[in-house]
Amino acid sequence: MSRRWAAPVVVALLLTGCTPAEQPAALAAGRQFQAAVGAGDRAGACALLSPAARANLEQASARSCPEALAALPLPGGATRSVEVWGGGAQVRLDAGTLFLARFGDGWRVTAAGCTPRPDEPYDCLVEG
Repeated sequence: MSRRWAAPVVVALLLTGCTPAEQPAALAAGRQFQAAVGAGDRAGACALLSPAARANLEQASARSCPEALAALPLPGGATRSVEVWGGGAQVRLDAGTLFLARFGDGWRVTAAGCTPRPDEPYDCLVEG
């Protein structure tokens, strides 16, 4: 079920310019997602996913979102950094990376369980 975070999307986010004022909100959403996953609140974590990430996860696993998240070894840990570019953000954790996008109702996780690969796009367990 592993997917790749598309390099063109990351490049597009980088080119949109940094938005430091959005960092606290993006960071809060990332931390909320991690807290829900860590506490076993899979329904709460699913509510923080983007609609596409949730749909892709359910379709790829043929399970409900909470059931699919329970089966994934999502890494966690403390937050190391957050970067925001326009409507996109990256939250780096001790053991993984989250990607987020700003929607009308706030920040949502678009990719989770992401690990970098040299000279290639991130490898993500959840993406959408």
